[in-house]
Amino acid sequence: MEAPKILHMLTPLAAVSPFDVNMAADAGFRVIVPYTGITLDQVTGLAQDAMFSRNPDHARFTGLFIGGRDAGLALDMLDAARKAMFPPFSFSVFADPSGAFTTAAALVAVVERALRRSGRAGLNGLSVLVFGATGVVGSVAGVIAAQVGARVTLVSYRGLAPVEAKAAEFKARFGVVMAAADAPDDRAKNALLPGADVVLCCGRAGVQVLGPQHLAHAGRLLVAADINAVPPAGIEGIGAMDDGSPLTGAPPSGSPAGAIGAIAVGGVKFQVQHRLLREMTAGAEPRAFGVEDAYRIARDVAM
Repeated sequence: MEAPKILHMLTPLAAVSPFDVNMAADAGFRVIVPYTGITLDQVTGLAQDAMFSRNPDHARFTGLFIGGRDAGLALDMLDAARKAMFPPFSFSVFADPSGAFTTAAALVAVVERALRRSGRAGLNGLSVLVFGATGVVGSVAGVIAAQVGARVTLVSYRGLAPVEAKAAEFKARFGVVMAAADAPDDRAKNALLPGADVVLCCGRAGVQVLGPQHLAHAGRLLVAADINAVPPAGIEGIGAMDDGSPLTGAPPSGSPAGAIGAIAVGGVKFQVQHRLLREMTAGAEPRAFGVEDAYRIARDVAM
Protein backbone atom coordinates (compact mmCIF):
# COMPACT_ATOMS: atom_id res chain seq x y z
CA MET A 1 0.00 0.00 0.00
CA GLU A 2 1.34 3.41 -0.98
CA ALA A 3 2.17 5.78 1.87
CA PRO A 4 -0.30 8.65 2.35
CA LYS A 5 0.63 12.03 0.90
CA ILE A 6 1.00 14.56 3.72
CA LEU A 7 1.23 18.32 3.24
CA HIS A 8 2.39 20.58 6.06
CA MET A 9 1.16 24.13 5.39
CA LEU A 10 3.11 26.95 7.08
CA THR A 11 2.03 30.57 7.27
CA PRO A 12 3.06 33.58 9.38
CA LEU A 13 -0.59 34.67 9.33
CA ALA A 14 -3.44 33.71 11.64
CA ALA A 15 -4.90 31.24 9.14
CA VAL A 16 -3.84 29.30 6.08
CA SER A 17 -5.66 30.05 2.84
CA PRO A 18 -8.79 27.92 2.24
CA PHE A 19 -8.00 28.25 -1.47
CA ASP A 20 -4.64 26.55 -0.93
CA VAL A 21 -6.19 23.82 1.24
CA ASN A 22 -8.71 22.98 -1.49
CA MET A 23 -5.99 22.99 -4.14
CA ALA A 24 -3.85 20.63 -2.06
CA ALA A 25 -6.72 18.19 -1.55
CA ASP A 26 -7.55 18.18 -5.26
CA ALA A 27 -3.87 17.59 -6.05
CA GLY A 28 -3.96 14.34 -4.09
CA PHE A 29 -2.74 15.13 -0.56
CA ARG A 30 -4.65 12.94 1.91
CA VAL A 31 -3.46 14.63 5.10
CA ILE A 32 -3.23 18.44 5.19
CA VAL A 33 -2.06 20.10 8.40
CA PRO A 34 -1.97 23.90 8.95
CA TYR A 35 0.65 25.68 11.09
CA THR A 36 -0.17 29.33 11.74
CA GLY A 37 1.76 32.27 13.15
CA ILE A 38 5.04 30.66 12.10
CA THR A 39 8.25 32.70 12.26
CA LEU A 40 11.34 32.19 10.16
CA ASP A 41 13.35 30.74 13.03
CA GLN A 42 10.76 27.97 13.52
CA VAL A 43 11.00 26.63 9.97
CA THR A 44 14.14 24.52 10.45
CA GLY A 45 12.71 22.64 13.41
CA LEU A 46 9.36 22.01 11.75
CA ALA A 47 10.96 20.81 8.53
CA GLN A 48 13.26 18.41 10.36
CA ASP A 49 10.43 17.14 12.54
CA ALA A 50 8.48 16.26 9.41
CA MET A 51 11.60 14.83 7.77
CA PHE A 52 12.75 12.44 10.50
CA SER A 53 9.30 11.05 11.28
CA ARG A 54 8.96 9.00 8.07
CA ASN A 55 10.82 6.13 6.52
CA PRO A 56 13.19 7.50 3.84
CA ASP A 57 11.31 5.40 1.28
CA HIS A 58 8.26 7.56 2.03
CA ALA A 59 10.03 10.93 2.02
CA ARG A 60 8.73 11.93 -1.38
CA PHE A 61 5.15 11.61 -0.12
CA THR A 62 5.72 14.48 2.32
CA GLY A 63 5.47 18.12 1.25
CA LEU A 64 5.81 21.53 2.87
CA PHE A 65 3.83 24.51 1.55
CA ILE A 66 4.67 28.10 2.55
CA GLY A 67 2.02 30.81 2.41
CA GLY A 68 1.57 34.26 3.92
CA ARG A 69 1.57 37.66 2.20
CA ASP A 70 5.27 38.55 2.09
CA ALA A 71 7.27 37.33 -0.90
CA GLY A 72 10.64 37.91 0.73
CA LEU A 73 9.72 36.11 3.92
CA ALA A 74 8.27 33.18 1.97
CA LEU A 75 11.49 32.86 -0.02
CA ASP A 76 13.54 33.00 3.18
CA MET A 77 11.35 30.27 4.67
CA LEU A 78 11.75 28.19 1.51
CA ASP A 79 15.52 28.53 1.75
CA ALA A 80 15.52 27.68 5.46
CA ALA A 81 13.44 24.54 4.88
CA ARG A 82 15.66 23.43 2.02
CA LYS A 83 18.83 23.90 4.08
CA ALA A 84 17.31 22.01 7.02
CA MET A 85 17.03 18.78 5.01
CA PHE A 86 19.50 16.19 3.81
CA PRO A 87 19.28 12.84 1.98
CA PRO A 88 17.75 10.35 2.20
CA PHE A 89 15.01 12.10 4.22
CA SER A 90 14.54 15.24 2.10
CA PHE A 91 11.17 16.19 0.64
CA SER A 92 9.77 18.95 -1.60
CA VAL A 93 8.90 22.50 -0.57
CA PHE A 94 6.63 24.95 -2.42
CA ALA A 95 6.31 28.68 -1.65
CA ASP A 96 3.32 30.62 -2.96
CA PRO A 97 2.39 33.46 -0.56
CA SER A 98 -1.17 34.67 -1.21
CA GLY A 99 -1.00 32.66 -4.44
CA ALA A 100 1.22 35.48 -5.68
CA PHE A 101 3.96 33.46 -7.36
CA THR A 102 1.53 31.37 -9.40
CA THR A 103 -0.74 34.37 -10.14
CA ALA A 104 2.14 36.62 -11.20
CA ALA A 105 3.58 33.86 -13.38
CA ALA A 106 0.20 33.29 -15.00
CA LEU A 107 -0.26 37.03 -15.57
CA VAL A 108 3.05 37.39 -17.39
CA ALA A 109 2.55 34.20 -19.40
CA VAL A 110 -0.93 35.24 -20.58
CA VAL A 111 0.37 38.68 -21.57
CA GLU A 112 3.16 37.02 -23.55
CA ARG A 113 0.59 34.81 -25.25
CA ALA A 114 -1.41 37.88 -26.29
CA LEU A 115 1.74 39.48 -27.68
CA ARG A 116 2.59 36.34 -29.67
CA ARG A 117 -0.92 36.23 -31.09
CA SER A 118 -0.43 39.77 -32.38
CA GLY A 119 2.83 38.80 -34.08
CA ARG A 120 5.30 39.99 -31.44
CA ALA A 121 8.01 37.83 -29.92
CA GLY A 122 7.30 38.60 -26.26
CA LEU A 123 8.17 41.11 -23.55
CA ASN A 124 11.86 41.49 -24.33
CA GLY A 125 12.65 45.19 -24.82
CA LEU A 126 9.13 46.39 -24.05
CA SER A 127 8.23 48.99 -21.44
CA VAL A 128 5.97 47.55 -18.71
CA LEU A 129 4.13 49.61 -16.09
CA VAL A 130 2.96 47.68 -13.02
CA PHE A 131 0.22 49.50 -11.10
CA GLY A 132 -0.40 48.17 -7.61
CA ALA A 133 3.26 47.19 -7.39
CA THR A 134 3.44 47.57 -3.61
CA GLY A 135 1.44 44.35 -3.40
CA VAL A 136 3.00 40.92 -3.62
CA VAL A 137 1.43 39.93 -6.99
CA GLY A 138 2.40 43.17 -8.74
CA SER A 139 5.97 43.22 -7.49
CA VAL A 140 6.57 39.56 -8.39
CA ALA A 141 5.00 40.06 -11.84
CA GLY A 142 7.48 42.90 -12.29
CA VAL A 143 10.35 40.57 -11.39
CA ILE A 144 9.27 37.94 -13.91
CA ALA A 145 8.76 40.52 -16.66
CA ALA A 146 12.23 41.97 -15.96
CA GLN A 147 13.76 38.50 -16.04
CA VAL A 148 12.52 38.01 -19.62
CA GLY A 149 13.92 41.34 -20.75
CA ALA A 150 11.19 43.93 -20.15
CA ARG A 151 11.94 47.43 -18.89
CA VAL A 152 9.76 47.42 -15.78
CA THR A 153 8.50 50.34 -13.72
CA LEU A 154 6.85 49.58 -10.38
CA VAL A 155 4.12 52.17 -9.81
CA SER A 156 2.84 53.25 -6.39
CA TYR A 157 0.02 55.60 -5.43
CA ARG A 158 1.38 56.43 -1.97
CA GLY A 159 4.91 57.64 -2.48
CA LEU A 160 8.14 56.36 -3.98
CA ALA A 161 9.51 54.70 -0.85
CA PRO A 162 7.45 51.47 -0.98
CA VAL A 163 8.26 50.68 -4.61
CA GLU A 164 11.88 51.78 -4.30
CA ALA A 165 12.19 49.32 -1.42
CA LYS A 166 10.62 46.55 -3.53
CA ALA A 167 12.95 47.30 -6.44
CA ALA A 168 16.01 47.21 -4.17
CA GLU A 169 14.93 43.97 -2.47
CA PHE A 170 14.32 42.14 -5.71
CA LYS A 171 17.50 43.43 -7.30
CA ALA A 172 19.35 41.81 -4.40
CA ARG A 173 17.35 38.57 -4.61
CA PHE A 174 16.98 38.12 -8.38
CA GLY A 175 19.52 40.45 -9.96
CA VAL A 176 16.86 42.39 -11.88
CA VAL A 177 16.72 46.16 -12.24
CA MET A 178 13.30 47.83 -12.02
CA ALA A 179 12.44 51.52 -11.98
CA ALA A 180 10.06 53.08 -9.45
CA ALA A 181 7.39 55.74 -9.92
CA ASP A 182 4.67 57.39 -7.86
CA ALA A 183 1.30 58.08 -9.50
CA PRO A 184 -1.15 59.27 -6.84
CA ASP A 185 -3.32 61.30 -9.24
CA ASP A 186 -4.53 61.59 -12.83
CA ARG A 187 -1.75 63.91 -13.88
CA ALA A 188 0.97 61.52 -12.75
CA LYS A 189 -0.72 58.53 -14.40
CA ASN A 190 -1.12 60.43 -17.66
CA ALA A 191 2.58 61.33 -17.61
CA LEU A 192 3.62 57.68 -17.34
CA LEU A 193 1.31 56.08 -19.88
CA PRO A 194 2.70 57.48 -23.18
CA GLY A 195 5.84 55.36 -22.74
CA ALA A 196 4.05 52.11 -21.87
CA ASP A 197 3.87 49.11 -24.21
CA VAL A 198 2.24 46.91 -21.55
CA VAL A 199 0.23 47.81 -18.46
CA LEU A 200 -0.31 45.35 -15.62
CA CYS A 201 -2.94 46.37 -13.08
CA CYS A 202 -2.50 44.54 -9.77
CA GLY A 203 -4.31 46.90 -7.43
CA ARG A 204 -6.78 46.12 -4.67
CA ALA A 205 -10.00 44.36 -5.59
CA GLY A 206 -12.85 46.69 -6.49
CA VAL A 207 -10.66 49.77 -7.04
CA GLN A 208 -10.48 51.36 -10.47
CA VAL A 209 -6.94 52.51 -11.28
CA LEU A 210 -7.21 53.51 -14.94
CA GLY A 211 -10.12 54.82 -16.99
CA PRO A 212 -10.53 56.06 -20.58
CA GLN A 213 -9.18 59.48 -19.59
CA HIS A 214 -5.89 57.79 -18.72
CA LEU A 215 -5.81 55.24 -21.55
CA ALA A 216 -6.21 58.06 -24.07
CA HIS A 217 -2.56 58.92 -23.30
CA ALA A 218 -1.29 55.37 -23.94
CA GLY A 219 -0.49 55.68 -27.63
CA ARG A 220 2.01 52.78 -27.65
CA LEU A 221 -0.09 50.33 -25.66
CA LEU A 222 -0.02 46.73 -26.92
CA VAL A 223 -1.56 44.82 -23.98
CA ALA A 224 -3.35 45.83 -20.79
CA ALA A 225 -4.02 43.21 -18.10
CA ASP A 226 -6.09 43.44 -14.93
CA ILE A 227 -6.17 40.80 -12.17
CA ASN A 228 -9.15 42.40 -10.39
CA ALA A 229 -12.30 40.26 -10.69
CA VAL A 230 -14.38 42.42 -8.33
CA PRO A 231 -16.32 45.32 -9.95
CA PRO A 232 -15.35 47.92 -10.84
CA ALA A 233 -12.49 46.66 -12.97
CA GLY A 234 -9.04 47.98 -12.20
CA ILE A 235 -8.86 49.13 -15.82
CA GLU A 236 -12.16 50.34 -17.21
CA GLY A 237 -13.09 48.49 -20.38
CA ILE A 238 -11.51 45.17 -19.42
CA GLY A 239 -13.91 42.32 -18.73
CA ALA A 240 -12.96 39.45 -16.45
CA MET A 241 -13.22 36.99 -19.36
CA ASP A 242 -11.14 39.02 -21.82
CA ASP A 243 -8.24 37.14 -23.34
CA GLY A 244 -6.78 39.43 -25.97
CA SER A 245 -9.96 41.14 -27.17
CA PRO A 246 -9.58 44.80 -28.23
CA LEU A 247 -9.36 47.25 -25.35
CA THR A 248 -11.75 50.17 -25.59
CA GLY A 249 -10.50 53.62 -24.71
CA ALA A 250 -6.87 53.31 -25.79
CA PRO A 251 -5.60 54.92 -29.00
CA PRO A 252 -4.53 52.36 -31.64
CA SER A 253 -0.83 51.49 -31.82
CA GLY A 254 -0.82 49.90 -35.27
CA SER A 255 -3.52 47.50 -34.06
CA PRO A 256 -5.90 47.75 -31.10
CA ALA A 257 -4.40 46.99 -27.72
CA GLY A 258 -5.32 43.60 -26.30
CA ALA A 259 -7.23 43.28 -23.02
CA ILE A 260 -6.53 40.53 -20.47
CA GLY A 261 -9.01 39.95 -17.65
CA ALA A 262 -8.84 38.24 -14.28
CA ILE A 263 -10.49 34.98 -15.30
CA ALA A 264 -8.11 34.51 -18.23
CA VAL A 265 -5.22 34.88 -15.77
CA GLY A 266 -6.94 32.83 -13.07
CA GLY A 267 -7.53 29.87 -15.37
CA VAL A 268 -3.79 29.57 -15.99
CA LYS A 269 -2.92 30.26 -12.32
CA PHE A 270 -5.19 27.40 -11.20
CA GLN A 271 -3.43 24.94 -13.51
CA VAL A 272 0.02 26.15 -12.48
CA GLN A 273 -0.63 25.68 -8.78
CA HIS A 274 -2.25 22.29 -9.34
CA ARG A 275 0.68 21.04 -11.40
CA LEU A 276 3.28 22.24 -8.91
CA LEU A 277 1.43 20.59 -6.04
CA ARG A 278 1.34 17.37 -8.04
CA GLU A 279 5.04 17.68 -8.89
CA MET A 280 5.90 17.83 -5.17
CA THR A 281 5.30 14.09 -4.82
CA ALA A 282 5.74 12.93 -8.41
CA GLY A 283 9.53 12.63 -8.64
CA ALA A 284 12.14 10.65 -6.80
CA GLU A 285 14.23 13.75 -6.04
CA PRO A 286 13.04 16.55 -3.69
CA ARG A 287 12.42 19.96 -5.24
CA ALA A 288 12.13 23.55 -4.00
CA PHE A 289 9.47 25.38 -6.01
CA GLY A 290 9.42 29.18 -6.17
CA VAL A 291 8.95 32.00 -8.67
CA GLU A 292 10.97 30.47 -11.52
CA ASP A 293 9.14 27.16 -11.34
CA ALA A 294 5.75 28.87 -11.36
CA TYR A 295 6.73 30.78 -14.48
CA ARG A 296 8.09 27.62 -16.14
CA ILE A 297 4.75 25.89 -15.76
CA ALA A 298 2.75 29.00 -16.64
CA ARG A 299 4.52 29.39 -19.98
CA ASP A 300 3.81 25.75 -20.76
CA VAL A 301 0.12 26.07 -19.82
CA ALA A 302 -0.34 29.32 -21.76
CA MET A 303 1.27 28.10 -24.99
